[in-house]
Amino acid sequence: MGNYRITKVNTLHEGWRRLLLLTIRIPDGRLIEREVFDSGDAAAVLPYDPIRRRAILIRQFRAPVMHSGDDDTLIEVIAGLLDGAEPEACARREAMEEAGVRLRALELVGALWSAPGATTERAHLFLAPYALADRVAEGGGLAEEHENIEVLEVDLDDLARMVRDNTITDLKTLALAQALLIRHPALFERR
Repeated sequence: MGNYRITKVNTLHEGWRRLLLLTIRIPDGRLIEREVFDSGDAAAVLPYDPIRRRAILIRQFRAPVMHSGDDDTLIEVIAGLLDGAEPEACARREAMEEAGVRLRALELVGALWSAPGATTERAHLFLAPYALADRVAEGGGLAEEHENIEVLEVDLDDLARMVRDNTITDLKTLALAQALLIRHPALFERR
């Protein structure tokens, strides 16, 4: 592999995200074109309360999911685009905006390509313990972004069941729920 080279970049649309048309010279010398959503990196975080054995998820409207024929909302972890911030700062900012939770310690799970065949987005994934006292605001997202987020505090047993039953349909949420199960199995033991 190798010897691929971008020879031309055209901006097809500039809006919330940019849609680019890349012209690429492939190893045999031919030119191919690929459409790419250029959005930059994102951060996603799964806050969990180890004392009360709960995790915070959110439910929000997702136009692509609705367009594909599914429900118009999706249950997911807290996430947002970096917008020039460091991944840790973004995770903390989004946790406060979307769920009203103040995060201190962040445990990096990894930086993973969201959908490498279509977007430049790489998601920095974190787990983050929190306590009831860290729920300092209502959350719900920013009104100017029309997020209308519903904050869900789910029991860790229910989260584990959602993983087992394949009811989590968002990839970053599944990755973080599985990471919590693997990295902190004691949280899921019967007490």
